[in-house]
Amino acid sequence: MINFEALFKISYGLYIVCSGDNERGNGFISNSVFQVTSEPPTFALCCSKNNYTVEFITRSKAFSVSILHTEVPQDIFMRFGYKTGKEFNKLEGLDLKYGETGVPIILNGSIAFLECRVDQTINVGTHLLFIGELIQSEIIDDTKDPMTYLYYRQTRKGVAPKNAPTYIERSKLQPKVQTLTFKKYECTACGYIYDEAVEGKAFADLPADWTCPNCGSGKEFFIEMNSR
Repeated sequence: MINFEALFKISYGLYIVCSGDNERGNGFISNSVFQVTSEPPTFALCCSKNNYTVEFITRSKAFSVSILHTEVPQDIFMRFGYKTGKEFNKLEGLDLKYGETGVPIILNGSIAFLECRVDQTINVGTHLLFIGELIQSEIIDDTKDPMTYLYYRQTRKGVAPKNAPTYIERSKLQPKVQTLTFKKYECTACGYIYDEAVEGKAFADLPADWTCPNCGSGKEFFIEMNSR
């Protein structure tokens, strides 16, 4: 049995992977960039065969990785995560530099970047695994924290696009059981207790003109019992 929720416990970063040249380039949001060796420093990148950037990486034999920070603007995610470069130029209007291989490097929302030259390409079914040796790396902003996939999901409320290696269909996830918490409120005028579990309705959802059935006092006379 596979509990797909367990896969969300794996730690990832979030990056913009880019390739191409100074005439045309493309990029996408990735959470599957990782270092595989230290001597020489080598990185692996997993990319869907349906991703337009595959064509650029295959042609240039190189790619850049921009490491995103937690304050990256939302439009960067929309541009590189949920739109295709086949329909518009994703790099237009952005802060760019070009690496030693000529590939574009995205500086917007980034704290550092890597540039790799592809040594191997491995077919892994729906995706290609590009393995490249690091030839250049720089820090752009040392004052911000790197974005993690957990932070993206929990704090930024983001989800993985369908081309992502970590994408999981909602139908495969186990439904979360919601635990209802019922509260009790006491009328300070007469002592009547409104029990949400008994009444079947939250006290906050009662109309503004609701009154105590015992003494007729308004809602403002009630206090939450566990708040005393």
